[in-house]
Amino acid sequence: MTSSNTLQKAIDLVTKATEEDKNKNYEEALRLYEHGVEYFLHAVKYEAQGERAKESIRAKCLQYLDRAEKLKEYLKKDSKKKPVKDGESNSKSEDKKSDSDSDSDNPEKKKLQGKLEGAIVVEKPHVKWSDVAGLEAAKEALKEAVILPIKFPHLFTGKRIPWKGILLFGPPGTGKSYLAKAVATEANNSTFFSVSSSDLVSKWLGESEKLVKNLFELARQHKPSIIFIDEVDSLCSSRSDNESESARRIKTEFLVQMQGVGNDMDGILVLGATNIPWVLDAAIRRRFEKRIYIALPEEHARLDMFKLHLGNTRHQLTEQDLKVLAAKTEGYSGADICIVVRDALMQPVRKVQSATHFKRVSGPSPTDPNITVNDLLTPCSPGDPGAMEMTWMDVPGDKLNEPPVTMSDMLRSLAISKPTVNDEDMTRLTKFMEDFGQEG
Repeated sequence: MTSSNTLQKAIDLVTKATEEDKNKNYEEALRLYEHGVEYFLHAVKYEAQGERAKESIRAKCLQYLDRAEKLKEYLKKDSKKKPVKDGESNSKSEDKKSDSDSDSDNPEKKKLQGKLEGAIVVEKPHVKWSDVAGLEAAKEALKEAVILPIKFPHLFTGKRIPWKGILLFGPPGTGKSYLAKAVATEANNSTFFSVSSSDLVSKWLGESEKLVKNLFELARQHKPSIIFIDEVDSLCSSRSDNESESARRIKTEFLVQMQGVGNDMDGILVLGATNIPWVLDAAIRRRFEKRIYIALPEEHARLDMFKLHLGNTRHQLTEQDLKVLAAKTEGYSGADICIVVRDALMQPVRKVQSATHFKRVSGPSPTDPNITVNDLLTPCSPGDPGAMEMTWMDVPGDKLNEPPVTMSDMLRSLAISKPTVNDEDMTRLTKFMEDFGQEG
């Protein structure tokens, strides 16, 4: 997050806080003041600021904290003054109950849930279903589990219930985490928790399993919600006699929360991703009701990937050229193709760097594409008509005409970029898919 973004976020939060304060929504105002101060302090501590700016931010923070303390005192007195009446609604009585408990046994729970608040993905990743090439079966299963139950709740009544656990497994770089980003973007009304082992593993005895329990409690409070656990094998590998007690307890808590007595999983989807599914514990594997194999992309998906990664960059590649490239990249993962294209996109830059001669051409202005100018410079060979001996250092910044990406650039990059998945891994993944999974 850039400095300007952090400061803007802080300013937005305290602006909202002052509005809520004026409207006498003191609890919400207090929460927003505290959040805003956190963002301001983050900007002061980690982002480049002038000393005067830092001083003014600190002064503002003191003002907001002072107001927050006053609100806290007021709310404490207010909660003591107002006992629960018999006629009050259930939700109100629960709120008061939680207020009265806050001084006794709730601070620890609040602290644990505060740690997990960071796992909630607030800003959407802007990855649509159409950005994911191929993987139709995986997308259908995720729509069944996430999108349809929210849009058409009446469809999922009686015995027809949405999936509670989906495991995405396959070789690295095939789009498992990318699919999760698409789910986070497309599931507008859902709360998306992106969890890693660092969020749930603590050095303190007994805290790790409490974090797991609080994660699921938080998900139930914010439902419909999706808990995405990347590299789920790091948390839920097979239980054995020689493993540590804390690791065993985390796994046990996961099993209980995902499908234990008295734990409601309605409106919650647990989405896991792993490259090594065979190390997962059998009981965890069973709780992931759908296990979808995200295989290496087929030729038509690789063709789409080349188009997606090229985007709107200037190139001279025809449809036939792209089909040839898709055929040549058998065994490449989506991430491997991304690297090939990125390397090829750098080839025009290298041409500019190594060029000894430039010539004048006409084309769209780099500053305004709608204007055509006639004095642009582009790299050329010394024998070209109009070639001028000069290096890129002599070219004005707004006069360079970028060379387009060509088929030879792509082939050169393809020759030096090798696939990252080997046959041994593929054999084990295919065997797991045949035993326990389904094609994605």
